[in-house]
Amino acid sequence: MAVKIRLRRMGAKKAPFYRVVVADSRYPRDGRFIEEIGTYNPMTDPASINIDAEKAKKWIGNGAQPTDTVKALLKKSNIL
Repeated sequence: MAVKIRLRRMGAKKAPFYRVVVADSRYPRDGRFIEEIGTYNPMTDPASINIDAEKAKKWIGNGAQPTDTVKALLKKSNIL
């Protein structure tokens, strides 16, 4: 089972809001997930990033691979 840390799109049309989730890579983008570890809102100025550092480090330690976008968010919030 390949586990990924990725974004799940929420919100209205042209007003995206994302949840940072841990999910099996075989599931659809907005489908089933294992755990929610944070949120990302690009519509605010500056963009708001709220990620639980403990959960993110635990999942990365267990072998979960963050996507490129999530990796950039983790670096920006000083978790990686």
